[in-house]
Amino acid sequence: MGISNYIKDIGRGKEGARALGRAQAADLMGLILDQQVSDLELGAFCIAMRIKGETPEEMAGFLDATHARLNKVPAGQVPTVVLPSYNGARKLPVLTPLLALLLAREGVAVVVHGSATEDKRVSSQAVFAHLGIEARAQVAPAAAGQVQFIPTGVLHAGLDRLLGVRRVVGLRNPGHSLVKLMNPCDGPSLVVSSYTHPEYLLSMSATFALTGQHALLLRGTEGEAVADARRTPAMDVFKNGQTLRVQEQQEGSLAKMPELPGTDAAATALYIEHVLQNLLPVPQAIALQVQHILREVQA
Repeated sequence: MGISNYIKDIGRGKEGARALGRAQAADLMGLILDQQVSDLELGAFCIAMRIKGETPEEMAGFLDATHARLNKVPAGQVPTVVLPSYNGARKLPVLTPLLALLLAREGVAVVVHGSATEDKRVSSQAVFAHLGIEARAQVAPAAAGQVQFIPTGVLHAGLDRLLGVRRVVGLRNPGHSLVKLMNPCDGPSLVVSSYTHPEYLLSMSATFALTGQHALLLRGTEGEAVADARRTPAMDVFKNGQTLRVQEQQEGSLAKMPELPGTDAAATALYIEHVLQNLLPVPQAIALQVQHILREVQA
């Protein structure tokens, strides 16, 4: 079928490119996810969108197509918290597994989904493996007090292919925003998402509002959906198209830096075990994030 007609619209450069409507974007992403496009067309799409940038309407359309095709996690007996994990650790340890396990300790069902998009970073999957939580080979109902880690390819092979373009061209593409916005679960759930740069705060906020998803958004740790253990970030909640600031950003100088491990997966897992055993304190920023998430899923 091809997507050349769409590439003509989005590929005319930053000034000449035309934005797609929501239905057009859904059709385009559907063709990509169904793997009806060649590698050359897929690369052209990724580069064109990288130059043009995504609009909230386009991201909403991409989400429509994705949600219609995902191999979704069946609803459990309690609301599910969804944690996307794609950035991994670069300079700071990846503490998304700590957030997941703290929530599970409170009786919440937690689904973490992700894939390593850069070989040089330590992934949540590697940390989970050291904690005895293996990646799922297929989806299963979300259970209270349990953490599942689901690789992206299990949720959808075409989406995993889209993310894989980064390994070839070295640049992010709409898929990397898409996985932080999508909800792979049926039933009541809360998506916890993060942004890296301020411009993504605006675009992701607009997309959550437009799609009416229930979500918590913050500037995470190196792109991960966990609060920076060193300083509490601002946090916003989205529900039914409405936005509420539930946590203000911590200002001023830090009185004391928390004790953190290096980025190594084994060291990070050991640190997480010590926190869960109350041998080390939960970083305040993460403790606050847990409280806000619990308030949303228990409301």
